[in-house]
Amino acid sequence: MSLQVEYEPADVCVLHISGTLKRSEFAATQQDIARKIDVGSKPRVLAILNDFDGWERGADWNDLDFLITHGGEIARIAVVGDPRWEVKALAFGGAGVRRTPVKFFPSGELQQARTWLTT
Repeated sequence: MSLQVEYEPADVCVLHISGTLKRSEFAATQQDIARKIDVGSKPRVLAILNDFDGWERGADWNDLDFLITHGGEIARIAVVGDPRWEVKALAFGGAGVRRTPVKFFPSGELQQARTWLTT
């Protein structure tokens, strides 16, 4: 499995992503987060890319339903990973498209990402 999810106090949702991220795994995670939002959560998403190889090719990544229906309820998104993924990860996270702040941090700055996420 390339995607594992942990929920921490203060509505922090940690996504551990390694290998190739599959569309089906991501969709299941979005559904889980949507259920939490529907009962009042305002999640702060921390995506940690570790040994990340990218996104599943040939998958339909153009489904914007979650972004439209629940995207505005996410407080912040921090992505931590190898700097070579910065531009694509920010685009995937919707930086500049959604009102939610999205910020990338290099792998060695996990603590800075956590601090930014919860301020």
